[in-house]
Amino acid sequence: MSHAQTPPAAPASAASAPAQLQRVEITSTRASDTEERRQSTAAKIVIGREEIERYGDSNLGDVLKRLPGVTMQGRPGRGGNIRMRGLGNGYTQILLDGQRIPPGFSLDSLTPEQIERIEILRAPTAETGARAIAGTINIITREGFNKHINDVRLSAALENGRLQPSVSWTRNEPVGPFIVNYSLSAFSTDRESGSTSTTVDRSLLDDSVTLAQRDVGRVREKRAGLHATGRLQWRGEQGIDTVTLMPLLIHGRGSTLREGTLTQTVGTQPVPYDTSRTDGDGSFTLLRLNGQWNHRLDAGGRVEWKFGAGQGRSLTHSLRDEFTAGALSRTLDDRGDTLDRNALVAGKFIRTLAGDHSLVAGAEGEANRRRETRTTNDPTLLANFGDNVSAASTRFAAYGQDEWNLTPQWAVHAGLRWEGITTRGASGENGSVEQTNSSSVWTPLFHAVWKPEPESRDQVRFSLTRSYRSPTLQNLIGRPSLNTRYPAPGPNTPTQPDRAGNPDLRPELATGVDIAIERYLPGGGLFSANVFRRQIRNYMRSQTALEDVAWSPGQPRYVSRPQNIGDAVTQGLELEARFRLSELIAGAPRLDLRANASVFRSRVDAVPGPDNRLDQQPGYTANLGADYRVPGWPLTLGGNLNWTPAYDTRVSEIQTAYQGRKVVVDAYGVWVFSPTLQLRVTATNLNPREYLTGGSVDGADPFTGVPIRETTVNAAPTYLNLQVRLEIKL
Repeated sequence: MSHAQTPPAAPASAASAPAQLQRVEITSTRASDTEERRQSTAAKIVIGREEIERYGDSNLGDVLKRLPGVTMQGRPGRGGNIRMRGLGNGYTQILLDGQRIPPGFSLDSLTPEQIERIEILRAPTAETGARAIAGTINIITREGFNKHINDVRLSAALENGRLQPSVSWTRNEPVGPFIVNYSLSAFSTDRESGSTSTTVDRSLLDDSVTLAQRDVGRVREKRAGLHATGRLQWRGEQGIDTVTLMPLLIHGRGSTLREGTLTQTVGTQPVPYDTSRTDGDGSFTLLRLNGQWNHRLDAGGRVEWKFGAGQGRSLTHSLRDEFTAGALSRTLDDRGDTLDRNALVAGKFIRTLAGDHSLVAGAEGEANRRRETRTTNDPTLLANFGDNVSAASTRFAAYGQDEWNLTPQWAVHAGLRWEGITTRGASGENGSVEQTNSSSVWTPLFHAVWKPEPESRDQVRFSLTRSYRSPTLQNLIGRPSLNTRYPAPGPNTPTQPDRAGNPDLRPELATGVDIAIERYLPGGGLFSANVFRRQIRNYMRSQTALEDVAWSPGQPRYVSRPQNIGDAVTQGLELEARFRLSELIAGAPRLDLRANASVFRSRVDAVPGPDNRLDQQPGYTANLGADYRVPGWPLTLGGNLNWTPAYDTRVSEIQTAYQGRKVVVDAYGVWVFSPTLQLRVTATNLNPREYLTGGSVDGADPFTGVPIRETTVNAAPTYLNLQVRLEIKL
């Protein structure tokens, strides 16, 4: 949108003055988040700066948990895997500036101050990639603007009586033909928490308790980090060429102290220890440079090249002492060094053709290298498999897509993508154990939008797609890890299996359908209802089986390894509403309301019911939030309720898993002193409650052979986090 502004006419007394040129100012702004969502043919939700910074969150996970259909695994305030539609671990594709995040990178390493906007795609496109059965989250870092920005944020948070300070600085300025943008942030955290784990074995013959153990632990965790992102943009004459460089630096250090007590009230099996103390420390450093070159062709169209290269290194050290009757009984000293390197190059051609066609065609190439080195005195490591692992993966992709307005009421988006991945790994002494896995997938994709009238605010979306989930490096070449309670050689039980990878895994393939109805209100509000279904082939899940293994000659052992176990299906309903109350009720208070709710249902064919759902997918999730601008005061208040119910998952015929209910209430207040100074106060997890997880598995007592069911319940407290942040525009 652009507009011209002219000054008022000169007064009559100045009529005789020499004529002067009037000053004309032209401004341009990006379409609003809601309008960009409305105009996109492929379903896309856009979250801008205002919503990102509303609660003053210290990590990106707390921002994402409030978004439609997004859940976070783990305790509130402690980060965790991001899940769309209740699915994570490879089902949700995470992009950073349109590129897959590099190996070893955690989104907890990004602060909200570094983020410009977040895009959520519920169905894949040929351009963004098809490794997105659940959907795609594209995180866009701060962009360069042709204006001066100089913002400072000073924060202090308090959790469980411990202070957590942080500071961030964002600057943007044009310098000749360049636009320079950079963000710096530093933080320090000091957290104390605890957990209690209870394990009970019951005989399946007479329901008697054969073993009861309780492990109580206290953890003190300290972390400090420095994050830096930048964007240097050069624009040539008439905008024919644009070159952008985007460096990224993340460095963090931390230490952890855990003290535990293990007690046994029932059972003849000797307790491995009475108390334990684990001291750990580590560091992580990521350096990365991304670049982009856009060139506008004389004959029309545009060519875009992207490149990126980076390296991440993680160093860890853990010293664990176990004590029995007050005497040191065992010491484990473990050191790890993991190095990840990544490079990619991508190119695409974009052109608008006759008939309002927007054509995109491109290709991508990516290479990843990982080296793991481990030094330990743990006798359960297998000498034949070594302490070192090296792995490499290469990925190539090519795609084409076309988007056009079929009629004033119909918009269509069609694409086709091919992608191939090859993974090679070597472990053992001198790389004596080699493993290779290759796969390739064709993915056709189709999206359409229909409006009853060309200018209608109502529209219907439809998507028919194919997507896939590739096996992780750990699942493919993970070296065997022996159970510490029942070391080899010798027997173990289904409840205490060894763990190993599977180089023969095949990717999961999913055929998906999405249908949505949307209504956009004149004031920027919207109502949306979306139904989806994914039919999955080659579903991957860890299974426990009795195997003849090299590390226990003549004595088979139970081993848990990922397997392709057949077909699965997931489907659901997603509802969303956001609006100002005054849009519906004349004269209503200045209240902005937003709500979203999702219902998920899934089934794994190879596992008997009930609760044979996909791993860690809840049955429901919901958010309810509101913002209120206090009349006559420079004050805005708001709050949000996030709810996920408890649920059970049947992993196999003999194993179940449990996730407890999560109810998180957040609130904030912003006082604006002036256009350049405001104070933000936030309270996260206002109703702290225990976070429960657990599960059960059937097996046999290793000493008596009696069939048993082992049940484990883990209880961990959560805490209220209070934060005060001063936001200054210099």
